[in-house]
Amino acid sequence: MLRFGVDLGGTKIEIIALGPDGRERLRRRIATPQEDYRAILAAVAGLVREAEAELNDTGSVGIGTPGSISRATGLLRGSNSICLNGKPIRTDLEGLLGRTVQITNDANCFALSEATDGGGAGAEVVFGVILGTGVGAGIAVRGRVLTGPNAIAGEWGHNPLPWPRDDERPGPPCFCGHSGCIETLLSGPGLERDHLEVTGERLISLDIAARASAGDSACEASMRRYEERLARSLAHVINILDPDTIVLGGGMSNIDRLYRSIPELWMSWVFSDRVDTNLVRHVHGDSSGVRGAAWLGAA
Repeated sequence: MLRFGVDLGGTKIEIIALGPDGRERLRRRIATPQEDYRAILAAVAGLVREAEAELNDTGSVGIGTPGSISRATGLLRGSNSICLNGKPIRTDLEGLLGRTVQITNDANCFALSEATDGGGAGAEVVFGVILGTGVGAGIAVRGRVLTGPNAIAGEWGHNPLPWPRDDERPGPPCFCGHSGCIETLLSGPGLERDHLEVTGERLISLDIAARASAGDSACEASMRRYEERLARSLAHVINILDPDTIVLGGGMSNIDRLYRSIPELWMSWVFSDRVDTNLVRHVHGDSSGVRGAAWLGAA
């Protein structure tokens, strides 16, 4: 039996089919119908049906999307595709496809993908971090996504920066309504804002990292501030969850120096005499979302 995964994004919808051995059998991508709920449902169902017809087989279906299904209402919440919010997307898709459909957010799919056959393969507890335009995370335990009774397990980006210094309070305002959230400092835009405020120079995040490596002292100072904040934030996770492996994804995860510097720094805040948690780079990159959705459907 096949495993179909769908990555439902704001600009594209991607489907993958994995065979029983986990190998990719098919992959397709189409543009997401803009702010048209019924058209999006039809596009997802159409991709699944077309894939099944081409492969002459059926399978489980998992879907990853920004946002999550509310435990209170059964409706999607927190999606950047506004037309999906407040809709019974799982129930509607199950009606169209005639089978159970599993839906979770894209960070959970990332964590599950990397825990199954990626950077965290073989680890009992994996904390999968997204460091990109925003900051999020998912948790996989023994190869299964941990969601929690409120469906918010891993919502790490909207905790406050731990052990803040006086000059870090109250912190930048966050869209969630609070200030000083981890996302406001550890996202790509967060690094860019910090560098601009300190130096007056407007650079994109990866250029800051590149110039730091080339010897630019101001960029090096910005990277050191970023790394120290990331180390504090991950130490906080280790103190609570004690994961075997932390896998980094998102654009900021491509900065090589993080994998050397963070394990050297986080010891100052981890409540242990040694830290055996592994910090690793993603294996599947941008494919982790759709691959994780496929594994989700088979869970």
